[in-house]
Amino acid sequence: MNVTDLAHPAEEVAPELLGAVLAHETPEGTVRIAITETEAYSGAADPASHAYRGRTPRNAVMFGPAGRLYVYRSHGLHWCANIVTGTEGIASAVLVRAGRIVEGEDLARKRRGAKVESPRLARGPGNLCQALGITAEHNGTDLLTSAPVTLSEGEPVPAALIRVGPRVGVSRAHDWQHRFYLAGDPTVSAYRLSPRAKPSAGA
Repeated sequence: MNVTDLAHPAEEVAPELLGAVLAHETPEGTVRIAITETEAYSGAADPASHAYRGRTPRNAVMFGPAGRLYVYRSHGLHWCANIVTGTEGIASAVLVRAGRIVEGEDLARKRRGAKVESPRLARGPGNLCQALGITAEHNGTDLLTSAPVTLSEGEPVPAALIRVGPRVGVSRAHDWQHRFYLAGDPTVSAYRLSPRAKPSAGA
């Protein structure tokens, strides 16, 4: 599957996005990040999803069409970027958890801090958005047809490098195997189990 073909369930798209490039062009310059870690979230069947209880003004972008950027604020502190997938009208999105900067490292470091080590510049969804300069104003952006935020093909990722595991830091459906990441990549975020997490049934 290529990155222009996102009309599939999030758990199918999430591993395919590893290696794809998320970029943001600004007057300051361009930062491009090769995705190294993702998490899949669906709708009414996924207790950890923002769309679990239906459509709201906050989560409306999750309902499509595929290829839109869904941006939300986490814990009132950090912006998080999600790539909308699936069929229009049915909520489905992939959280971009981490990436490796392939262009614009100096600008990313300016945004993140001069002392931040290269592998940590876009490690974790909040740090990734900060490095890219993504905020609420980019919510709803069509990643496939319109700048300044775009998604494009990157270097192919060997299937042998892809690992699957439980989602990070969520209290509901945390044990669903919907997190995908590159084995041994230093940009991948550390796994953390939410202290509020409880065993759950599901995918």
